[in-house]
Amino acid sequence: MTRTRLFLLALLAGFALSGCNTVEGFGKDVKKAGGELEEAASDEKND
Repeated sequence: MTRTRLFLLALLAGFALSGCNTVEGFGKDVKKAGGELEEAASDEKND
């Protein structure tokens, strides 16, 4: 029973850590897209 619990805990920790990396990457992508939108809007405003 203890080995099963340890395995499940390790599996859960793996999913949690990979999820954090995915969310962080998604946040960076959204931030980059927002910056590009601001730049395009600024270029249109100046034309």
